[in-house]
Amino acid sequence: MRLGAADGTNKRDPNRRLKFARGVAVVVAGLLVARLGWVQIVWGPEFQAKAEEQRTRVYVDPARRGAITDHEGNLLAYTMQARSLTVSPDRLRDEIKERARQRLATEGQLSAIPEDQLDGVLEQKLDEEIERMATEIPKIISESGGSTNKVNGDDIKRKIRADSHYEVLVRNVDPDVAADIAQKFKGVAADHQDIRQYPNGAVGENVVGKISMDGEGQFGLEASSDAMLAGLDGRLTQDVSADGQSIPGTSRDHIPATDGAEVELTLDLDLQTYVQQQVEQAKVNSKAKEASAVVLDVKTGQVLAMANSDTIDPNGDIEKQVEKGRSFDNPAVTHPFEPGSVAKIITAAAAIEGGVTTPDEVLTVPGSIHMSGVTVRDAWEHGDAQYTTTGIFGKSSNVGTLMLAERVGEDRYAEYLEKFGLGRVTGVELPSESEGLVPDRSQWSGGTFANLPIGQGMSMTLLQMTSIYQTMANGGERIEPRIVKKITNPDGTVQQQPEPARTRVVSENTAKVVTDMFRSVTQKDPTGVQMGTGPGAAIDGYQVSGKTGTAQKVDPVTQSYSNSKYWITFAGIAPADDPRFVVGIMLDEPERGVHSDGGQSAAPLFHDIGSWLLNRDNVPLSRPAEGQLILQAH
Repeated sequence: MRLGAADGTNKRDPNRRLKFARGVAVVVAGLLVARLGWVQIVWGPEFQAKAEEQRTRVYVDPARRGAITDHEGNLLAYTMQARSLTVSPDRLRDEIKERARQRLATEGQLSAIPEDQLDGVLEQKLDEEIERMATEIPKIISESGGSTNKVNGDDIKRKIRADSHYEVLVRNVDPDVAADIAQKFKGVAADHQDIRQYPNGAVGENVVGKISMDGEGQFGLEASSDAMLAGLDGRLTQDVSADGQSIPGTSRDHIPATDGAEVELTLDLDLQTYVQQQVEQAKVNSKAKEASAVVLDVKTGQVLAMANSDTIDPNGDIEKQVEKGRSFDNPAVTHPFEPGSVAKIITAAAAIEGGVTTPDEVLTVPGSIHMSGVTVRDAWEHGDAQYTTTGIFGKSSNVGTLMLAERVGEDRYAEYLEKFGLGRVTGVELPSESEGLVPDRSQWSGGTFANLPIGQGMSMTLLQMTSIYQTMANGGERIEPRIVKKITNPDGTVQQQPEPARTRVVSENTAKVVTDMFRSVTQKDPTGVQMGTGPGAAIDGYQVSGKTGTAQKVDPVTQSYSNSKYWITFAGIAPADDPRFVVGIMLDEPERGVHSDGGQSAAPLFHDIGSWLLNRDNVPLSRPAEGQLILQAH
């Protein structure tokens, strides 16, 4: 029996086993440390970003859009508070599933569901919750009348299922109704949203414009002054729990909203309403394609009314209105046209200012005139006629006007076109304003000067045309027209507006003489000898000065002037002896009143607008005129 062998060689050394265990522990610890280091250093930033993304929400506090008013503070556009029901679809779906899992665990049902079936169960719970939301949300809104929009359950289901971070379920929801829905359905937010209201419908809409569903200006002042009206949205960052609840004390990066400024226009809502009604009626009566009118304040150049036919109602069905030819366009500033004889006042002003004629000078005016290879005739057949300078314009003689224009000269006449602001925008605060078209002096051909003095061969907007008469009514000083009267910041301070540019075009004396001469246009005479072309514009008890116009349109087929399609125009001053208002009118291709040089279609519209305005403002009657103006010498 060998005890030594039994005691030493057949047993493992305990220290050796301990060393082995320690080695294994060190290796495992090393692996864990390495893994931890990898997670923290390599994966850590990504995990941290995902965690922050899951719990962080940025809330936008929309700025209140500024109101638009007329010159007396009557609302033309304003913002009403509302809410939009919004969700983060991918996050909401995860939250619904997580809440379902927690309920199953709380009720002791989770452990009974096989692992490979759990996803299917949770997906079924998600479908049930989405169906509940799609059914109950429209019902709550419908029963409360809490939205101006029709709510569709299928749309709600589609948006919740969308692969996106943000969806608007319903817009324009009453704040109280939205709060109730957000409380009932976790994960649905009642975001602040404003509803833009246009209380006057189509009245003034060509000027005011409209905003899009996203709150951005689309037309009119809403577009041209969008940044100023919109203000700056506020923002707030906050963390939320897994069930979508805000975590107290995590609010940060708070930037308060800055509301938009309020814009006060020069428009007179009552006048705008009346003028727009009259323009619509004039279009129907004359069977014109469209009609427009502009009213300016003589002393300030401010736009008191700017109306077009077929202006759209932003509160109605936009698509159906567009199909019927209505639009948000503002032809009074965007659609230039050839003015015709209404532009002869430029020739008259240049002739009187240059001293090349007097109002009572009698000229022998033939039935036609030959200028630079072009023959121009009057609108009616006649032999040599003895017309005064006043009568040339009162009768609207093309031949007589060109005889006076030759005395003025081409270079001098071109200077007056520039002084009257033609060929460039007026600067009125409206989008898409056209500058019109005036041929550059260096590009005048032989026949150019046979057209321009009688209002052909150049184009202008209705606002530009009306501004010409504002210049003469204002003692010869042109004031650039403006439609924005005042801008008030949210804090009540008023933004300083630049003064409109003023240009001395003719002397006060010339302006007065020409204004008196153009009273002949509205003069009545039973014999017809001393009658002007626009007696329908006359207003009982007031002296009225103005000019009719008929401009041939260019035929797109023949590229020559049409004998059947015209622009009919009228511009007038009321009262002529103490000017207060200027009214410009344009009818596009009317079928009635065409061959009277505007006297039977545009002139009566001036009469109606002028009469209403003078009566409304209680303007004193004019002093009786001293005798009759002589248009044709016996």
